[in-house]
Amino acid sequence: MFRYEPREPKEFEEKVVQVNRVSKKTKGGNRISFSALVVVGDRKGRVGVGLGKAKDVSSAIRKGSTYAQKHLISVPMSGTSIPHEMRVKVGAARILLKPAPAGSGVIAGGPVRAVVEAAGIRDVVGKILGTSNRASNVYAAFEALRRLKSANI
Repeated sequence: MFRYEPREPKEFEEKVVQVNRVSKKTKGGNRISFSALVVVGDRKGRVGVGLGKAKDVSSAIRKGSTYAQKHLISVPMSGTSIPHEMRVKVGAARILLKPAPAGSGVIAGGPVRAVVEAAGIRDVVGKILGTSNRASNVYAAFEALRRLKSANI
């Protein structure tokens, strides 16, 4: 008889931000593949971003998740927010992150929200100022969190 054993909880929470279908023209016709942008975090101050490319969506997501887990960063936090304001420009993407008082929640758009929530930051105000490209905004938010300095220095 089969017994159900509860699975151990995953160490990281992953969020798929974007899935792109990419088509390449070849002599034999079109070659279709997929790219998936994945944000991975433990909600305790560690977060990573990965872009996976494969012939099918599930493999692309798995590759992106694996890359993100191998390239994690630690985010300094003061309480439930970030220690200071951060303005970052990566390519055409410009991101503004500001600390917020406790209880105000995450006030940010989709791509920035995914990165900030995966990092475990509960109170922050974020604004996308540049491009609307989701991938660029995810990388810019990731860079903003990477550049944060600890409050006790």
